[in-house]
Amino acid sequence: MSVASQRQGHPLGTHRVVEPAGSMPQSAWRIDNTPVAYDNEILCDVDVLNIDSASFKQISDTCNGDAAAIKEHILGIVGDRGKQHNPVTGSGGMFIGYVREVGEALRDRVDVKAGDRIASLVSLSLTPLHIEEIVRIDVATGRVWIAGKAILFESGLWARLPEDIDENVALAVLDVAGAPAQVQRLCKPGETVVVIGADGKSGMLSCVQAKARVGKSGTVIGIAPWDDTPSARLLQERGYVDHFLVADARNALAVGEAVAAVAPDLADIVINCVNVPNTELGSILCTKQHGTVYFFSMATSFTAAALGAEGVGKDVTMIVGNGYAVGHADIALQTLRDHPPVHAYFNAKYINE
Repeated sequence: MSVASQRQGHPLGTHRVVEPAGSMPQSAWRIDNTPVAYDNEILCDVDVLNIDSASFKQISDTCNGDAAAIKEHILGIVGDRGKQHNPVTGSGGMFIGYVREVGEALRDRVDVKAGDRIASLVSLSLTPLHIEEIVRIDVATGRVWIAGKAILFESGLWARLPEDIDENVALAVLDVAGAPAQVQRLCKPGETVVVIGADGKSGMLSCVQAKARVGKSGTVIGIAPWDDTPSARLLQERGYVDHFLVADARNALAVGEAVAAVAPDLADIVINCVNVPNTELGSILCTKQHGTVYFFSMATSFTAAALGAEGVGKDVTMIVGNGYAVGHADIALQTLRDHPPVHAYFNAKYINE
């Protein structure tokens, strides 16, 4: 059924599903991205997409890092599916834009109006997206500047952009806001925490939150392929990690042995923030019996994680990397405010020249 023939949609957006019938918008292969709002939808003018790290790496690798090829690849995905939903990784990202129209049925129920500058807090993998033009792509950060429109469902989450944080920085941080919020919940004083993929944006914020939670009596161990990147040096020099280990997260034995060398009892909590597949077993081997593994990575295979834990005899709690936690946007942005060196790093990396 077309948008024009039905004005009140389902709060969860199922009225936009084209195929297969009965699907939810995120799991659907294709959704209706007609840029006209139902009475209970919000229509936005979109100018920036932040493609999630696992998705953008897969697209970039497929296109050999060529911006023109990446552009055509993204246009192809959105053209086929009505949303930026990578069919290989299954993940999306988020957008920044201006509210163009708030549906009549929502106007008295939401604290947003036409002209407000907002960031979406729901995945592009379920967001109806209509791209008129891709203006520019930053291959280094996964940001894509476009002219286009997007729909937020009645159930859709969003955040008004803060005045004290550059919007490019806010976009980068809000895209991974679930990670620091969940780390804040999971970690306790005195614990040992391992962050795999520590030098990426979600990994950095996770290290910062983990160290704040475990305190001087606890230990934070960062793992990344290199220790001489700006982000890796910052974590070490500012004391956000107690140990920084160089290892390939796909080499399970090497990762497990490296952690055991500095933490013989292994980790109470392991946070997986990588953007490549085949890192599940390495994460599990770092974790002590009855510990917890939080798979924030969208490259995670939960089949590999479940069967891998069984195969090595590890009784660990494994948590799906939910991108949403109550208050996650505020927690992520406040992390920058509370830690000026980290804020300065994000400014240097993400503010446009």
